[in-house]
Amino acid sequence: MALQPAAGARDLNPGQVDSNRRLCDLLATVYRLWGYQEVAPPTIERLDTLEAGGAIAERELVRLAADEPLGLRPELTAPIARAASTRMLGRPRPLRLWASGTTFRSFIGDGGGQRISEQLQSGVELLGEPSAAADTELLHLLLAAVATLGLASEHRPTLLVGHHGLLSALLSQVPAEQRSAARHALTDFDPLALAALSLPDSQRQRLMALIGLRGEPVRVLYQLEQWLGPVPLLESLAATLASVQEPAGALGVRVQLDPTFQPHFDLYDGLVFKLVCQGSDAPVAIASGGRYDGLVGRFCSDTAQAAGTGFGFDVEAIRDLLDSATTPEAAAEAPGPWLVASATAAGLGAALRRMAELHGGGEAAELCTQPCTDQAAADQLAAERGCRGALWLAA
Repeated sequence: MALQPAAGARDLNPGQVDSNRRLCDLLATVYRLWGYQEVAPPTIERLDTLEAGGAIAERELVRLAADEPLGLRPELTAPIARAASTRMLGRPRPLRLWASGTTFRSFIGDGGGQRISEQLQSGVELLGEPSAAADTELLHLLLAAVATLGLASEHRPTLLVGHHGLLSALLSQVPAEQRSAARHALTDFDPLALAALSLPDSQRQRLMALIGLRGEPVRVLYQLEQWLGPVPLLESLAATLASVQEPAGALGVRVQLDPTFQPHFDLYDGLVFKLVCQGSDAPVAIASGGRYDGLVGRFCSDTAQAAGTGFGFDVEAIRDLLDSATTPEAAAEAPGPWLVASATAAGLGAALRRMAELHGGGEAAELCTQPCTDQAAADQLAAERGCRGALWLAA
């Protein structure tokens, strides 16, 4: 009998489960304040939905043995977009939806074997609104949610922003047969691959400059305007970024524009963003998202409603980030339940009644199922179990 979880999976202890639930509840409170309604997309979907038109590689999907091609969801966006475009088609747009749940991805481990990873996500989707106002709303909502998480200054949160259309405009002058390779070299931050492309020197020099162009939005936008001119996309992006500077600054979140940034999944065709924090050993991405009008268009025949944007938080990454910064003294502040003990086995009924009184007052209490000889024995047992104290009932 195997005594370990499957490769890539993890057992969560009660404290980790409580932290996950607390974080999900904090985020859900913010989503509801902004008018988002909860949905529950299925864990199992058809593979053509999960692949999102080729945006998600088949090798990353966890397939199921079934009569039809099914798999476990690797993210929440595609299942929600499908449901919004079918079962919720008659609802007025824009649709503001949120969900939380476990996602599953397949990957190859260091030893060459297949592994499956689980990730608890919580996020929102804004569907049916094609304007830049939806992108602006999502960034402000992201910051409002971040404000509830308790990030510290040492986490140095950075909001990394890019745009799929911006990168396409910058590559428009590259020969068509070289664009895909140039895009991969830029998004992978691979100057060697970029130098190996068969391009005129002027184009190669510009792409080399582009691969290092990132930082404060005003400076980056100025350089992009020198290359592209005053195009509407730059004006819209500048307005969106300017609107989040104040709330981001108040939270200590640095906003960085990176024209070559693209998320892991190729779902997005507009604004894209990622929130990265400094962990104890390395940077940690705790949220990502962007606009995915093309994905909605795969499910929706009405072109006027084929618009979507959203983001997702990696709940367990946030939990681990916060736990690593928590001192043992701070971790011990959260009180445990009372331990209710009786002197004899006949006192079990009285102990249960005392527990009911505590529960009625909203206080947690657990039952000591074995008799305790005195208060000192009950106190010792309570300390061993991590309880806040013992309520010992004499015979």
